[in-house]
Amino acid sequence: MAHISISTSKPAGTLLFWVCLCLMVSTLQTLVPNEQKQTVRQTTSTMPTEVQTTAYTRADPGCGDGGTFGCGNKSICDTYCSFCVNSFLRTQQCYGLLVQLCQYNFDVAMGFMNSTDWCSLEKVKSAYNNFTVCTESVADCLLLPWPNQLVEHTFVKIHTTYFQECPTEALRDPPPSIILALVMTPICLIPVMVVLVVLKTKNGDRRS
Repeated sequence: MAHISISTSKPAGTLLFWVCLCLMVSTLQTLVPNEQKQTVRQTTSTMPTEVQTTAYTRADPGCGDGGTFGCGNKSICDTYCSFCVNSFLRTQQCYGLLVQLCQYNFDVAMGFMNSTDWCSLEKVKSAYNNFTVCTESVADCLLLPWPNQLVEHTFVKIHTTYFQECPTEALRDPPPSIILALVMTPICLIPVMVVLVVLKTKNGDRRS
């Protein structure tokens, strides 16, 4: 009897050991994701936002948008924002003036080209891209959305001035031979399909 009790106690002890081991593993698996989630949350909460701002103090609080002037933290933003603060302009007024400066640089670049080159994408894209980047950078520095109504209006004016006379490739009709082939193909297939159906029907009647 003693031998039987010892043999039965070993499997029980082994089973208890494996149960405890499984519980420990499952507990570790549940703890690791929680720690990772806490780490991710801490990381995202401490990460700086993409748009960092710097407050400029105006000399005269009665002018512009009050005593402070919000500005982005890009390297070029200090130049734009200092100009706006020293000029005692509101944000929108200063943005409009700086957009005009961007357009002036674009007009100068286009003026160095022949009018026949205005319709060449390879020759215009550099000046066009510089103008786009200029207006977007100013908007980012002044914490304004881009694109906006002023930029859209300026782009329309630029296209009207420089690109309205550019020829556009109109859609052309396909050659008559292609049209004839597209029309005649289904027409010729109809009799062939009818003949195949008739032959199939006759073969079925003969077998029956």
